[in-house]
Amino acid sequence: MEPAILIVTLLCGMLVSRVGLPPLIGYLAAGFLLFIFGIQDESLPLLQELADLGVMLLLFAIGLKLDVKSLLKSEVWASSSLHLIGSILFFLPILKLLGLVGLDRLVDLDIDQLLLLSFALSFSSTVFAVKVLDENGDSQALYGRIAIGILIMQDIFAVLFLTISKGDFPSIYALGLLLLPLVKPLIYKIFDRVGHGEMLILFGLTMALVMGAWLFEAVGLKPDLGALIIGILLAGHAKASELSKSIYYFKELFLVAFFLTIGLNGLPTIADVGLAGLLVLLVPFKIMLFFILLTRFKLRSRTSLFASFNLGNYSEFGLIVAAVAASKGWLPAEWLIILAVALSISFLIAAPLNAAVNKFYQRYHKTFITLEKHPLHPEDRQIPVGNPRFLILGMGRIGSGAYDELRAKYSGEILGIEHKQELVDFHRSEGRNVVQGDASDTDFWEKLERAPGLELVLLAMPHHIGNMFAVEQLKKLDYQGKISAIVQYSEDAESLKEQGVNSVYNLYEAAGAGFVDNVIHELLEPNTEEEEEAEASVDKASPAVEITPNLSKP
Repeated sequence: MEPAILIVTLLCGMLVSRVGLPPLIGYLAAGFLLFIFGIQDESLPLLQELADLGVMLLLFAIGLKLDVKSLLKSEVWASSSLHLIGSILFFLPILKLLGLVGLDRLVDLDIDQLLLLSFALSFSSTVFAVKVLDENGDSQALYGRIAIGILIMQDIFAVLFLTISKGDFPSIYALGLLLLPLVKPLIYKIFDRVGHGEMLILFGLTMALVMGAWLFEAVGLKPDLGALIIGILLAGHAKASELSKSIYYFKELFLVAFFLTIGLNGLPTIADVGLAGLLVLLVPFKIMLFFILLTRFKLRSRTSLFASFNLGNYSEFGLIVAAVAASKGWLPAEWLIILAVALSISFLIAAPLNAAVNKFYQRYHKTFITLEKHPLHPEDRQIPVGNPRFLILGMGRIGSGAYDELRAKYSGEILGIEHKQELVDFHRSEGRNVVQGDASDTDFWEKLERAPGLELVLLAMPHHIGNMFAVEQLKKLDYQGKISAIVQYSEDAESLKEQGVNSVYNLYEAAGAGFVDNVIHELLEPNTEEEEEAEASVDKASPAVEITPNLSKP
């Protein structure tokens, strides 16, 4: 491979990242630059193979994260389906009209080709949306979960198109794939035993590229579909998240090759850039249609607006659809370049819009509220908290342990907040007072009812950013009680103390102290009755786990 390919791609990716945009824009630009230097896609068959691998691993990773139950919610499957239909019905006449007024690239396109273009333009970017949600810490916020669900539905639509585009009827042996759920226990046993590190990555690649892509292609189905299905099959395993993280950089690296191949197809003309700009002017329609649909499904205007802006762009999956259509001769190859430019411009505009959406909502929130449909969605209503004395944010193992200690030693109501519904259901079955909510989301704090008797807030969330955000929100609510937090790193403890947290406990230090306490009690028992009595008196005088100072027991 030409050394210039790596150098130019790296430099372009770095330059784009420095201005806060997704690196894929840089990779597209690198492809155009390399084309200027005389490097073309046809001369680099390895690059195209890597691009294909990137697409398959992208679908496999989507399958690993797929919660099928979340797709069955009407605000996800119905809104994504209606938006697809509405987008096609909107883009089709617009593109036809632009062709009638004489735009070169549209003049000679027939209705089937215009339908293909409208279909490609209906998608929103998974890469961009996930990046924005991760940076804002809103991946588990309601609007974030809805946006991701809609994106997954769009990805499924794209995979169905890719499968149909193969053009051949599948073999009769394709029916044998219906037996895949029967071998799931065997696959899970292997999954359990592959361990971690390179063996886990090798297992993932084998599942995606052999059990998925190769097996499906062997029976006449699209390999991309196979990668997605196998990912879904593995999604229920406890190590699915770890596997997804392990193959993340392989997927990202191979997708670089995909974006490079787009640019290597040719350089856009001034007319192509102008047409791409016209397509970007149509993006506000996508945002408005999403907003209308989501509010009709009884989501709050804020949730609907944030999700809509997150989806307000063009998609790399639209490029994948266009690439397949161009390779089949269904679309002129020039349209692949036009869509790539439109994608890049839409990202350039969407980045600042997503950063400003909260200010936009705050300015016009009275108008937006009038557009809501009542009664509101159960997950989007005010969060009732009663009047707790203790509030625990994050009900994982640490949070639930703190809850039980408080319940055993102090009077007063305790309330736990947890964003995972399955954990909420579990805690309720165990008799704990827990409600669903994501304390790392601004929306949660806006929906949270006030608790005048609150004395202590425990921050037991796994991420430092989430804990810092919670402290900021508590300050905005003028909370005057105590705050305690668990941290993993000493620098995190310092930053929390600077923000006014009263007590901070290092997770590993606390675990070490607990381990020594257990060793002392289990293996180093007191040798005399006097020592036993002394130890007992110390235990009575000071509890083993100090939750916070200045709290009186019942």
